[in-house]
Amino acid sequence: MAILAMFTAPDLKKSHYETLRKEVDWEHRQPEGMIFHAAGFDPAGNIHVADVWASQEALDGFFKTRLLPAFEKMKINPPKGEFFSLHNANAAAGIEQFKVKQLVQH
Repeated sequence: MAILAMFTAPDLKKSHYETLRKEVDWEHRQPEGMIFHAAGFDPAGNIHVADVWASQEALDGFFKTRLLPAFEKMKINPPKGEFFSLHNANAAAGIEQFKVKQLVQH
């Protein structure tokens, strides 16, 4: 069953997030079961993340094998999460500008 995962991490600032993106490389090595990821920062600089995953198991696998080791390496506390069964999801035409383009290697 698909889930909506909401994360907040007061200790995770924009520079940490950018380091995690490079370290974990979820954009180019997309994890099995990840459907959607969006991150934003409030005026105090705290991150808020909304993810949609195919299942809780897919998210847990990614977290344990790829994300948690990166947090440990960076000595940053992982975010607190809330998880909900996905009831509805809509993607408007404007989503295309945010889609990760797969790298083509020659």
